[in-house]
Amino acid sequence: MDATFTQALETILAREVSGYTGLASCKKLTAGASQETYRIACSSDSGEVLLALRRAVPTAEINSAVPSIHLKTEAKLLELAADGGIAVPEVLAVLHDTDGLGTGFLMQWLEGETLGQRIVRADEFADLRPKLAFECGVQLARIHALDWAVAGLEGDLPGITSPALIDETWASYNELNIPQPMIDYTWRWLQQNLPTSSRKSLVHGDFRNGNLMVTPTGLSAVLDWELAHLGDPMRDLGYLCVNSWRFGQRDLPVGGFGEIDDLLAGYKSVSGVEVSKEEVHFWQVFGSFWWAVTTLRMAQTWRTGENPGVERPVIGRRSSEAQMDCVNLLIPGDFALPTSSEKLDSGTQIPMPGELLESVRHFLREDVATTTDSHTRFMARVAANSLGIAQREMLHGPGLAAAEGGRLESLLGKGGELDSLRWELVTALRQDISLDIPELQRHLRYTVAGQLAIDQPHYSALCK
Repeated sequence: MDATFTQALETILAREVSGYTGLASCKKLTAGASQETYRIACSSDSGEVLLALRRAVPTAEINSAVPSIHLKTEAKLLELAADGGIAVPEVLAVLHDTDGLGTGFLMQWLEGETLGQRIVRADEFADLRPKLAFECGVQLARIHALDWAVAGLEGDLPGITSPALIDETWASYNELNIPQPMIDYTWRWLQQNLPTSSRKSLVHGDFRNGNLMVTPTGLSAVLDWELAHLGDPMRDLGYLCVNSWRFGQRDLPVGGFGEIDDLLAGYKSVSGVEVSKEEVHFWQVFGSFWWAVTTLRMAQTWRTGENPGVERPVIGRRSSEAQMDCVNLLIPGDFALPTSSEKLDSGTQIPMPGELLESVRHFLREDVATTTDSHTRFMARVAANSLGIAQREMLHGPGLAAAEGGRLESLLGKGGELDSLRWELVTALRQDISLDIPELQRHLRYTVAGQLAIDQPHYSALCK
């Protein structure tokens, strides 16, 4: 670790930790494009003290794919949330401009589980899971009751109405200039089914499994407040139920661990507000629509060079997951998955292109991902996944494209290049084509399911 960083950190700890006697360790846990999180252990007259430091990367530019609030605002939110009875880590100090570490804050270190896969599957949380949806409802009701104006946060938090949020998300997709008909279909549906009324409250913006910390006895912290804003609080309830955050437990709609009735009961027990399942459904659809666009925007930051690395391109291929979730929410029905008797290693060339890909994929998955540090292991698995997508694209892509083109020609009543036909359908969806045409719905189901079979064939939305 940089000596200047360490010296600045020790100066802050000496100022903020009562009886501070020395820094024992400082480990970087996450290193995103704009924010970093560190686990700090230090000693004091009363024993060991564990802290977390969140700070903005000094050289970071604003990530246009997922804009976030200022870290000073996030610290104020955590303090307000704690006063409102919400499970959050205690903020101990906000960094000064003269501290030499940029923008950020020190907070209490909490022990608990944040990995969504373990929360929905591990035996140690078996007794917790049936109670967790109700507790999430309680926490969300408390969040939505926070008085941001009295706390002086109105000027620090972005505010957006539901119609503007939908159009802003669609405009963000439209700027990419790529034809993704299911995204346009979902946008049209959202416009046609806007809530007739909504409250204005603080919205967490990313309340989901993966941003919650639990212990076997309960929910211990609500984390990651950087997407907080002022808007319709029902967005939080719907987003918690998005299939992307169920970690394979598709039949348990609340985070992969609970039922919607329990979530709404917990919410009503604190707020007194009766929330309908139709409201949750609308915001479920929006949540998948938003994630379908956001993943594409993240991939675009790789194309522009803003976020180089192996992870962003693979994240872009997750858009088909969210699009298939929109299919299942709006136009469920039959679809077919690609099958082929061909193999990528068929042919007389030694080695065949598919074999080259497989050899590198095997090396990344079996060698690199098992012998290096945790960050490199993760990136090796991401890289291996990327090669797997490319292999499936080579194997199934031509057949799926031919079938898609045939369906489009029948639906549109004209021939042409596949990309041109996709744009024809997108244009029609942006105008006045009926969303209820069975042939249109069947085409979208088959197209999105086929793409998802390439991008992530084991994603739960493909389970019939």
